[in-house]
Amino acid sequence: MSEQFYSDARSYDRLFPGGDQAVDFYRAEADRQGGCVLELGCGTGHKLIPIASDGHPCMGLELSPDMLAEARRKADERGVEVEWAQGDMREFDLGRTFDLVFIAANSLLHLHEAEDVVNCFRSVRKHLAPGARLVFDVFNPSVHLLAQADGVRRRRDALSFVHPDHGLVHVDVAETYDAAAQVTRGRWYFSTDSEADFVVAPLEMRSIFPQELPLLLSLGGLRVVERFGDWSRAPFTADAALQLCVCEPD
Repeated sequence: MSEQFYSDARSYDRLFPGGDQAVDFYRAEADRQGGCVLELGCGTGHKLIPIASDGHPCMGLELSPDMLAEARRKADERGVEVEWAQGDMREFDLGRTFDLVFIAANSLLHLHEAEDVVNCFRSVRKHLAPGARLVFDVFNPSVHLLAQADGVRRRRDALSFVHPDHGLVHVDVAETYDAAAQVTRGRWYFSTDSEADFVVAPLEMRSIFPQELPLLLSLGGLRVVERFGDWSRAPFTADAALQLCVCEPD
């Protein structure tokens, strides 16, 4: 994982403040399944805290201590009870099972090696109660967009945000695509009008292609039972931006 990118959890929440459709989707999945919920790569609890507020017993697993500390703070501030654990989604043993396990916001794509993805699925399989499901979302790779990752630094105006110490923060990103590894390697530059590049953080994300995904799941003891192309549950198509997968034990 690109640790520096996640070392300022509050800035991360300002950088990515939306996601209401995703929150609603995972809340609905938790209501449909009932019982206990586990989120892997829970970040600052953006999705898990609302699920816990609906009355579901929840646990969040997160590798970054900074993100986990912010999740705890936010849950305490809202008076919501969530069990938090620091750990690695590639291999974990929580000593219990869950009725829903989910991995949101491309968190699975921090696992660059196929072996790591399979190990994650195997760990999930061990934590699924009878009738439980794994649900996750990853982007659907666009060959056209990957080909545009030419290493040129470009401004991302839509990502600008206001920081309490720095004021208006501009975000530039430079990315290259390593086709052999299926990994996009980026550098994110955070600047203000008076302070250039006060943070420069690497971020590397894997691509998982549609035909590859069921095989990785199968090796982990799971199978896809539904795959949607957006948060409205529209069917997955070639031009969908999202692979939203609902999985069960194989």
